[in-house]
Amino acid sequence: MNIVYTGGTFDLFHIGHVQLLRQCKKIAGSHGKVVVALNSDEFIKSCKGKFPACNYEERKGVLLSCRYVDEVVLNTYGIDSRPTILSVDPDFIVVGSDWAKKDYYSQMMFDQKWLDYQNISLVYVVYTDDISSSIIKKRMNTGNKNR
Repeated sequence: MNIVYTGGTFDLFHIGHVQLLRQCKKIAGSHGKVVVALNSDEFIKSCKGKFPACNYEERKGVLLSCRYVDEVVLNTYGIDSRPTILSVDPDFIVVGSDWAKKDYYSQMMFDQKWLDYQNISLVYVVYTDDISSSIIKKRMNTGNKNR
């Protein structure tokens, strides 16, 4: 059984989130498991300067209602995701391909050597352009609901 780990804020759940989680489930396989490490409200505030639109319990409830998600865990260690990753014991960490151009390793506080030692593969999946919680918030503020 493959265990897939992905993480994030998942505020204002949208089609980009669905597509990421669908790809996670595909990698996990029919008997596998998708575990989402969900950032706390306080961690989001410390990183983005403001709280998410939906609180942790609301975001967790939405994720658990998604057929591609098997479990949601709190990213209890904030910027250092390693303890949460180790608690899940995944075979794969899955992130959007937008992270291929960023320093994902530094943000997550690990490197390829650590992943290799843990026997975890990092997989980039196709990122959905033109949609994000920030874009949705901007549309709501400008009254432009269709872009």
